[in-house]
Amino acid sequence: MFRLLLFISLFPIAIALAARWWFGVRVLACDGGRPCRCDLARWLPSPGDSAMVHRAEESACEFGRQLRLKALAEWHDQNPKAAASREGTRRFGAAVPPLSGVVAVFAVLVGKIPVMGAVAVLLGAIAMAAVFGILSLPSELSAIARAARNVRDGKNFPNRDDEEAVIRCAIAHAWEASVPPILRWVHR
Repeated sequence: MFRLLLFISLFPIAIALAARWWFGVRVLACDGGRPCRCDLARWLPSPGDSAMVHRAEESACEFGRQLRLKALAEWHDQNPKAAASREGTRRFGAAVPPLSGVVAVFAVLVGKIPVMGAVAVLLGAIAMAAVFGILSLPSELSAIARAARNVRDGKNFPNRDDEEAVIRCAIAHAWEASVPPILRWVHR
């Protein structure tokens, strides 16, 4: 039974890692270092940013991170229930795999399950968190798409290529954050 759980758990983990690399890490590596310039009169700081001076020139990765944070704040204002659901999924992915690992270790120490069973339980929890993270991602991507439309309409970036790189990086940040933190730590 534990071998079956282990075998079934490896597929979602592999798919989540491949999707994170293809849509997240790879895009940030290609476009993230691009120097971009924004119009500070139109580009508003990220929510919670208290800096008095903002730079008009940053990397596409940094502007993408800021765009994602703006999209999430706007999404939380417009549809708090969906945003809270996505945040709950993210917290689930952060909490359940470590807790299941602790429970599995204690079960091995007490002698209730073999070591292979503990590994299977841990990987099953990671797989479940990865599936939930990927399945809840489309709502966040649609919020980023709405924010990207506002950026395009507002002409926040004088260069169209800078604007596209920033939008791609914002989407890549969402893909990168979609997997549980334990997989981000393992797959760097």
